Amino acid sequence: MIEAPSLLAPGFLVALPQLTDPNFRRSVILLTSHADDGAMGFVVNRPIPATVAEVLEGLDLPWMGASDEPVWSGGPVGQQSGFVLYGGAPADDDAAAEEVVPGLWLSASLDTLRSLGLRPPSRFRLLLGYAGWSPGQLESEVLEGAWMVLPPDPGLLFDTPHEQMWDAAFRRLGIDPFSIVPGTGVQ
Repeated sequence: MIEAPSLLAPGFLVALPQLTDPNFRRSVILLTSHADDGAMGFVVNRPIPATVAEVLEGLDLPWMGASDEPVWSGGPVGQQSGFVLYGGAPADDDAAAEEVVPGLWLSASLDTLRSLGLRPPSRFRLLLGYAGWSPGQLESEVLEGAWMVLPPDPGLLFDTPHEQMWDAAFRRLGIDPFSIVPGTGVQ
């Protein structure tokens, strides 16, 4: 019996074509934590019909970036919760920021959002919600063939148009996603 990798984070999960759950179909997820008590990550290729300017205005926070900067659906869990994913150095005085990979930071702090709203970095995502897995659930899904696992790459996240990200993730592994034959998972 093949076992699922014990540590998948940080990394990307890429939905295999047979994953038809509408929350995750053709999604690319940045997995930020994976431990015995479960896993957490963020869908990074699904914009929603809202802008950062609109969301921050509703929070009475400044936004000095592009007026059409999109907000992203981070996943189906806790969609009223916001998270900021950004590149570069940590935001001023953000002790709550977690470095996911070198130069890529994650924070749920309103102070961070306020600071970044005043000086938005070029690599920035405001995510609403997240994806979560209970203990053992993600490992089972990987073994069943729902997800492809890739190393984390901020370039894929920030430099690839969202509508091309799913396909680009497979192609980085030398795989044409449309040539994959659905099966029962890892054999």
